[in-house]
Amino acid sequence: MTDDQQIVHGVDLNKLEGFAEYAAENPDAVQLGLGARSTYEGTCAHSLAKVDSYTLGGETISRETREYTIPYGAWKEVMDAGGWVGGTDRLEPIEAALSALASCINVGISVNAVANGVDIEKLQTRVRTDFDPSVLFGLADLDEADGVFDNLTAEVEIEAEGIYEETIDEWTRRAPVFAFVSLAQDVDIAVETTTAMHADD
Repeated sequence: MTDDQQIVHGVDLNKLEGFAEYAAENPDAVQLGLGARSTYEGTCAHSLAKVDSYTLGGETISRETREYTIPYGAWKEVMDAGGWVGGTDRLEPIEAALSALASCINVGISVNAVANGVDIEKLQTRVRTDFDPSVLFGLADLDEADGVFDNLTAEVEIEAEGIYEETIDEWTRRAPVFAFVSLAQDVDIAVETTTAMHADD
């Protein structure tokens, strides 16, 4: 480590400051394009997801080591009750979304803590929600989708000197996945099919 390096929580503070200055002066150069895809595996609710390459400032970055794969499914007890044959536990997409939210809240807090000279001794975020599957199974109309989730909570347990709850709340809200799930997002759905599609009579 050189004399001018100051590394805190795995981050070189000088480089972080330089990156922040560069990003402020060149916002287009730090914009990210992100994506993923998921392929149905032939068993209802089972898909294999893969993370796509990403773009940084318009440049595509692709590495085999970033081609993460995730086998998605559901809960064994629910599958057994619903008639699945040989149902097995797999990570359910909602749980993945919850874990992503909890992890991203940690990102929002830790990044801003490092940037503001706050030393974190301990940080753990727990996210929970109640889920009503009625819309999924066609037992409720689509216009009731806004009531599918209830009691979405995030509990942040943190040990750090000289930090206020209001500051942690702000840093939490800076987490990208927090904005993704808590603010209105438009999803442009494009459907490609090789079979004829007929409108309901």
